[in-house]
Amino acid sequence: MNNQEIVDLFLSQREFYLKDNTLSLDFRLKSLKALKQEIINSQDEIANALFLDLHKSYAEAYLTEIGFVIKEINHAIKNLKKWAKDKRVSPSLLTFPSKGYIQNIPLGQVLIISPWNYPFQLAISPLVGAISAGNTAIIKPAELSVNTSKVIKSIIEKVFPSNYISTVIGGKEENLSLLDLDFNHIFFTGSPVLGKIVMEKASKNLVPITLELGGKSPCIVDKTSDLELSAKRIVFGKFLNSGQTCIAPDYILVDKQVKDKLIECLINSINVLYNDSQNADDYGRIISESHFDRLVSMLMDGKILYGGNISREEKYISPTLITDIHSNSNLLSQEIFGPILPIIAYEDLDIMLEELRRKPKPLALYIFSNSKSTQNIILSKISSGGVCINDTIMHITPDNLPFGGVGNSGMGSYHGKKSFETFSHQRSVLDRKTYLDIPLRYPPFTETTIKIVKKIM
Repeated sequence: MNNQEIVDLFLSQREFYLKDNTLSLDFRLKSLKALKQEIINSQDEIANALFLDLHKSYAEAYLTEIGFVIKEINHAIKNLKKWAKDKRVSPSLLTFPSKGYIQNIPLGQVLIISPWNYPFQLAISPLVGAISAGNTAIIKPAELSVNTSKVIKSIIEKVFPSNYISTVIGGKEENLSLLDLDFNHIFFTGSPVLGKIVMEKASKNLVPITLELGGKSPCIVDKTSDLELSAKRIVFGKFLNSGQTCIAPDYILVDKQVKDKLIECLINSINVLYNDSQNADDYGRIISESHFDRLVSMLMDGKILYGGNISREEKYISPTLITDIHSNSNLLSQEIFGPILPIIAYEDLDIMLEELRRKPKPLALYIFSNSKSTQNIILSKISSGGVCINDTIMHITPDNLPFGGVGNSGMGSYHGKKSFETFSHQRSVLDRKTYLDIPLRYPPFTETTIKIVKKIM
């Protein structure tokens, strides 16, 4: 799609919105139900596309993408009327008699730029919020996950007119063309590097943004933790989607006293969950050769304890544990975004936390400990987008827990009601009554007036 076609699409959506087509709750509910039904009808095509792009099994595709989105749509359908109601608030005595309330009104035209690692979920999940809040939307799926992008485009075209919801396929040029337009909100999921570009472009038109980024999410394991269960849950979270998850545990910080035992448990869990991973249908592949080469270069930066098997032809890297990391390694400075798990021992919790809190704020923080005091110390010292205690990944699944980053890992949040709020403007309304007009605010002011006002305020 060339630049003029993108501009024409944008203008057609503006006209659709300005004619109040999206304001009705019945229209929004009908749209959500139609989207849900087409996803159900197309689930085999979605799963096949995810397998072609990332080698995701049907079970993983359904659990992390298809079913995840259907659950989110169901939650929105069930709660939309309640979310959209005006919220009454107590007015001030200074405005008596009056009533105050907060309205949720649509932002208008929304741009959703989604990534390649969960290409269906991270395109459609924010769309659920945009539709629920009464906006039009253009989705720009990821360039690398080409098969899933085509399926998304097909689903959207079957369900919605293009002047309401549409999909733009393409790469850098299409992204830049879209970012030059004065949308009412931009929702971007991707890397911090690209997030800075989006933020800079959006600032030229004063477009508000939500950034869902990433970073190096630490996984802290202390000596009180259940090591076998901890290892199983860490392995699941790390090697899901072959490590290409923005909230995957990026590296382990483990108490030196239990490091060797934890490594033993991690190896046992990998053998159970990902036995013969190269021939298994439920272990993913790296999205592209360039990402594969980047990850392979990291394997040279430490001592491989387990794994390290590769196939460039298949873009396959086995689940890998690595330690004794070189001090200048990218494993320590860059988000890994692949199936390589560095293990670093600590001796003093307080010293480790002081070092950790000086690093950029991560998208997720994982704490494995059965000590409530240790949990509280870590929670009080380390800032992060979200936290999961004694598990990984699962903090994004409850509908009522917002998901989002902080600092370098993003800004804004979504999921459930928070998605509706993200794509709405919470407008304050004061409704003054006319049957009484107290003269205190009007000049000329007297000492008595000032005394009364001071008492009221």
